[in-house]
Amino acid sequence: MNRRKFISTGCISCLSGGLLLSVLESCGTSKMINASIVDADMIVPLKHFANRKENGYKNYLVVQNEKLQYPICIYRINENTYHALLMKCTHQGAELQVFGDKLQCPAHGSEFNNNGTVAGGPAANPLRSLPVTIQNNELKISLRA
Repeated sequence: MNRRKFISTGCISCLSGGLLLSVLESCGTSKMINASIVDADMIVPLKHFANRKENGYKNYLVVQNEKLQYPICIYRINENTYHALLMKCTHQGAELQVFGDKLQCPAHGSEFNNNGTVAGGPAANPLRSLPVTIQNNELKISLRA
């Protein structure tokens, strides 16, 4: 294979791979949404938990708002039970990452389960849990201290 054909083939492969990746990402369902804050409550429409592909529900959503320093992870336990957890590690305050039913600190590896209990240190305290109520097909998450 000559140099020109090799470079041409390589460029076409890279462009094709990038295009395929962007198409696949656009097909995925996002679990991160922007939510509004009314008074001292974050409002999250329940429709965001619907998973149309599988005719079921998402297990969790991560919600954010520009007024908040940290996002909030909301776990759907069942139709009427939701847990909202501030995604701030209780060890040194790093923003947590979500991996299914657990939250993990990228700084030192602390892990928390979906109700905020410490599953692995160095963190010793549970996550801040926020009260959740359901009203008019919306979750109201109280942000009061």
